[in-house]
Amino acid sequence: MAPAELEAFAARAKADYDGWAAKGLSINMARGKPCPEQLDLSEEMLDLDMAGHIMCEDGDVRNYGILSGIPECRRLFAELCEVDEKNVIIGGCSSLQLMYDFVSQCVVNGAGAEPWIKQGKVKFIAVVPGYDRHFGICQYLGIDMVNVPINADGPDMDMVEELIKDPSVKGMLCVPKYSNPDGITYSPAVVDRLARMKPAAPDFRVIWDNAYCIHGLYDEDDYLPNILEEAAKYGNEDNFVVFVSTSKISFPGAGVAAMAASDNNIAALTERLRYQIISYDKINQLRHVLFFGNVDGIREHMKKHAAILRPKFDIVLRTLKEELGGLGIAHWVEPRGGYFISLYVDTGSATEVGRLCKAAGLTMTGVGATYPYGKDPFDANIRIAPSYPSVAELEIASKVLCSAVRLAACEALR
Repeated sequence: MAPAELEAFAARAKADYDGWAAKGLSINMARGKPCPEQLDLSEEMLDLDMAGHIMCEDGDVRNYGILSGIPECRRLFAELCEVDEKNVIIGGCSSLQLMYDFVSQCVVNGAGAEPWIKQGKVKFIAVVPGYDRHFGICQYLGIDMVNVPINADGPDMDMVEELIKDPSVKGMLCVPKYSNPDGITYSPAVVDRLARMKPAAPDFRVIWDNAYCIHGLYDEDDYLPNILEEAAKYGNEDNFVVFVSTSKISFPGAGVAAMAASDNNIAALTERLRYQIISYDKINQLRHVLFFGNVDGIREHMKKHAAILRPKFDIVLRTLKEELGGLGIAHWVEPRGGYFISLYVDTGSATEVGRLCKAAGLTMTGVGATYPYGKDPFDANIRIAPSYPSVAELEIASKVLCSAVRLAACEALR
C-alpha cells in the first residue's frame, strides 16, 4: 500500500478493533478442551452398573495386580495402535504423565545405556511449532531443546538426520498425526526416513505422541503409517515409544492412557513400573471397554465428536479467509483433524496481536507457547483452539482475532 492507503486502512482497522473492545467480551480460546456437548457424548459411561462387572479375564478389577492393564483394555488399545497386545501397557488417565515418567526414567535410569544424567548435557529435537507441554517436560528435567521446523509433510528431515549425528541428542518430541498446532500429518516418506534413522546415541528415543490418532474431522481420515512396524523393517523399533489416550475421546482427566512399544522397551517399562505402582485404575479400564466394545465403537464415537467440531473449525477458517484473505499480512493451515488451527502473522507482530486480543476480552494461547522456552523466533505463530467456545462465541472471537491482526499489522508496517 502507498502511505496514504496504509493510513486509511489503519484508521479503519483501529475503528473496527475499538468497536469490539468496547463490548466487554469474555471469551476463552486458550486451550484445546472438549466442549460440554462433547463431554455429554460419554455421559452413559457414568451410568454403567460396574457393580455387576467386577471381573476381567485376569481376575477381580477391584483389587491390586495386573500391572500392565487388564487384557480386554490392552486389546482395545492394541487395535487402536495396530500392534500386538503384548506390546501395550495401560497406564492411568494421562498420556502426558506417561511421557513425563518415561523421559524422567531415562534421565535417572537410562534407556538401555548409562543414565542420561551421568552423560553431561543432553538434547532433544523439538519439532516446532509444537506442543507446549512437551517442551515443559524437557525444560523441567534440564534437557536442552533444538528446534526443527515442521514442513507440510512433517519435520525437516535433513535437519533431523544431521542432528542425530551428535551422540548428545537423545530423543525427539512429536505429534505425528494432526500435529499440535498445525494439524499436519507426517507423510509416508517422512515416516520412512524417521524409521530408518541410525542415531549416534544408542539410547535415542522418539516420544511418538499419537494424541490425535483417531481425531479426523472428515469422513476421509489422514493416513499415518505404523511407526513401530516401519521401524522394525530396519531393526530400529527400540527408537520409538508410542503414547495415546482417550482424554479427548471420553473424559479428559478421567480417561485411559497407554504406551505401545517394542518387546525390549516393554520389558524395561514393565520392570520400572514394578517400583512405581502396584496397579492403575482397572475399574476405569473395564468401564471404557464396556462402553466402547472395540476400536469400531471408538470410531463411531469419534464421528459424533467430529460432527460437533467440524462446524467450529469451519467458522474460524471461513472468517480468516473473509477478514484476512488477500491482505498479505497472515497465512494459516487448514487442518483435517486434531484440535487446533495455526495462524501465522507475517508481519512478526504475534505478541501485539495477543495483547490486543486480551485487551478486547479474548483469551488466546500465550504467544510463544508453541516454541521451547516460550520464545517464537519469528513472533509469528498464534494457536487457535476452536473446540471449547460455543458456535456463537466463535463467530465473535474469530472476528476479534482478525481485527487484532489487521491493527497489529498496520502498526508494524508504519
